[in-house]
Amino acid sequence: MLFLNRHASLQRFALAALMLVMAAYLAACAEAPRWASDDAVMAARHVHGGAPELTLVTIMNYRSGRGDHAGLFINGSERVIYDPSGKWELAEIPERNDLHFGMTSVAGASYYLSHVRDTHYAVVQRLQVSPEIARQAKQIALLNGPVGPARCAATLSALLQQLPGFESIGRTWFPHNLMNDFAQIPGVQRYELHHDTPDLLEEIYRVQQPL
Repeated sequence: MLFLNRHASLQRFALAALMLVMAAYLAACAEAPRWASDDAVMAARHVHGGAPELTLVTIMNYRSGRGDHAGLFINGSERVIYDPSGKWELAEIPERNDLHFGMTSVAGASYYLSHVRDTHYAVVQRLQVSPEIARQAKQIALLNGPVGPARCAATLSALLQQLPGFESIGRTWFPHNLMNDFAQIPGVQRYELHHDTPDLLEEIYRVQQPL
């Protein structure tokens, strides 16, 4: 009987330890919500001009030939970027759960330059959309909440699937798969940004100009 009681106690202890480990793991995976104030968002608001558009940015790995990250510029009544699972930030750029406001050309250049380096290049795909689609994309991004690690493509593909005309986008965890699906939509304009291009900064500003 003593052996059985000891065995049961060890089982309970192991179960409790497992629960603590799982709780710590889930806490580590959860992203703390960020919600900039209305004043900060309004102060940073940037009207980019030109037609409303969605710009999918895929950060490609030279060595593997696969995408390591993806973000989505949304240009409508203002220009923002939805960067789920991303680490990019600027002190003067307010954020609400992975949606960054005030995306001026300088802020946009910072985003590109923080990702384009000797190990990675950026594939930029721009697509003109209606004002309603741009508004809807921004609203979905805002309501998504903070996104955990390694979910950029899954989150962006789920967002795009909800937009009229984007039903052909497949749900995927891989940024390069999303990039390939996005390329099939009529009207997409494609650019590449490489770290060793002499006029890299000029190219970055060029792909940010109104179409």
